[in-house]
Amino acid sequence: MTPQIAPYGSWKSPISAADVYAKFVGLGEVQVDREDLYWCEFRPEGRTVIVRRSPGQEVMDVTPPGYNVRTRVHEYGGGDYLVASGVVYFSNFTDQRIYRQVPGSEPAAFTLLEGMRYADAALDAEHGRLIAVREDHTSTDKQAVNTLVGIDLTSADEQVLVSGNDFYSTPRLNPPGNQLCWLTWNHPNMPWDGSELWVAEIRADGSLGQKTLVAGGNAESIFQPHWSPDGVLYFVSDRTGWWNLYRWKHNQNDVTALHPMQAEFGQPQWVFAMTTYGFASGGKLICTYCQAGTSHLASLDTQSLEFQEFRLPYNSIGDVYITPTQAYFTAGSATQPVTLVRLDLASGKIEVVRSVREITIDPAHFSMGVPIEFPSDLGLTAFGFYYPPKNRDFTGPSGKLPPLLVMSHGGPTGATSLMLRYGIQYWTTRGFAVLDVEYSGSTGYGRPYRERLKGQWGIVDVADCVNGARYLVEKGLVDGNQLAITGGSAGGYVTLCAITFHKLFSAAASYYGISDLEALAKDTHKFELRYLDGLIGPYPERRDLYVARSPINFIERITCPLILLQGLDDPVVPPNQSQMIYEAERTRGLPVALLTFPGEQHGFVKAENNIRALEAELYFYSRIFNFELAESVEPVKIDNL
Repeated sequence: MTPQIAPYGSWKSPISAADVYAKFVGLGEVQVDREDLYWCEFRPEGRTVIVRRSPGQEVMDVTPPGYNVRTRVHEYGGGDYLVASGVVYFSNFTDQRIYRQVPGSEPAAFTLLEGMRYADAALDAEHGRLIAVREDHTSTDKQAVNTLVGIDLTSADEQVLVSGNDFYSTPRLNPPGNQLCWLTWNHPNMPWDGSELWVAEIRADGSLGQKTLVAGGNAESIFQPHWSPDGVLYFVSDRTGWWNLYRWKHNQNDVTALHPMQAEFGQPQWVFAMTTYGFASGGKLICTYCQAGTSHLASLDTQSLEFQEFRLPYNSIGDVYITPTQAYFTAGSATQPVTLVRLDLASGKIEVVRSVREITIDPAHFSMGVPIEFPSDLGLTAFGFYYPPKNRDFTGPSGKLPPLLVMSHGGPTGATSLMLRYGIQYWTTRGFAVLDVEYSGSTGYGRPYRERLKGQWGIVDVADCVNGARYLVEKGLVDGNQLAITGGSAGGYVTLCAITFHKLFSAAASYYGISDLEALAKDTHKFELRYLDGLIGPYPERRDLYVARSPINFIERITCPLILLQGLDDPVVPPNQSQMIYEAERTRGLPVALLTFPGEQHGFVKAENNIRALEAELYFYSRIFNFELAESVEPVKIDNL
């Protein structure tokens, strides 16, 4: 069929907002116990459940209704559950207690102490206990206290094993069960700034003997220590500027690089239990790594150090779990959303176990992202992924260029990818071009690129988004008069800075965007309490920087139409911040809209609220850029339009 000519933005899309959110599940935290495969699924109603697939059986939910598998340690969680010999231990979101679920039985509360949170547990079978990260919130006048504890499987008594530092993660036992390793770090570092890997012998009474520092420090980030089946400790370090694989031999106290390369074998540890490698045997390691925003899977012979890449149809890979014969991981590609994959290591055969969504759309509608490099401020180069508008049934009018939507990811220490995301295709199938920016500070490009953000948050990342849009305008790919920018949380901060301190964009959407850095510095949770020290400077010593980079203090500079989307229970960005910006814009006569969502915190959880927010953003752009929508969308009240 000949494509119909229609204005950009008004194309009829096969992807609805409900397709983006209501027909989506999140996948992660893969584990294998005996012959059973387990993983976590985040459901559209806002609940996470543990799922199991046993040989010859259908996939089934392990977690019964009424339970939500999610720990609040560090607030971001991860390491939410552990399965051992069919018994599942998980953190329940409501009360943060660990529950034990024996096959065929309802979960039963396991931990006894009030005010405690737990994460990232490992089974210490020799001493009949779990070893876990514990976060103590019982003090009302002090910060939470983080420790490593042993929790007796019979009495639930808790024994503090390691204490004194601000943070701990990844407690892991060697195969004989007589050594424990763990990661630790202190303020003002985040785990990707500097952390340490320690090892200690476990005494007969379960206490720890002499502790040995293996690697790490204030300027070296360690990621995922992991014991091989033959009892050798492996880990990832960025001591060269790239997160690479290393091995430590206890009897020699020697650290050896395994396959040095300019690639990232690690990730920023925002959540617990992140995995990028595992062992098929003592002699064979399977790992994933990232280069220029694209993931790969490879095998490494731990003796010869021969490194061989698997040829797979994926560009994004994570949550790696390896058995002697299989590799399980989550993966996606330009035409495939996140899927849980099983790879047979001998035959190379791939099986898709579960997908976040069923693809019912002709791939001819999909826009394929293109990696781009573009010049930014100070003579630096930045990165991003450009998605041209694409819909098999439509094309734009001759001589016209599409509007551009610039997206900035959260974090800000984080990354995006080229994997198929309906949240991007929602726009490109309607006739928008999209630039998904890997701004300075993003991961996947080495430590120096990540550290461009040091002391420069709100400056270099914003400049990259602005310069990326200018680059596409100069290339003649997008309409320079129809440039929009959108983002949530840290991405929302970039959005607000871009329209406050620059005059390029003609529309913007801020999802729970940070506008007052001083308020954030004064009131945030322990994990990120000193994060801003590195991104901006110590507070209150450098209060001047916090004031100078807070859009809330320069509302009068905003001349761009803006829609604000805000959860009313947000502890990070208080709703009054969005209200203040809205009132200021309305008073000054600028087109502005504010949508608030009761019950939502920092990041919307419920599918119906995400659907409403996405449709509201589309409606807002249609009125600002003056195009007709192809579908009926609930209108949004826009003041001063």
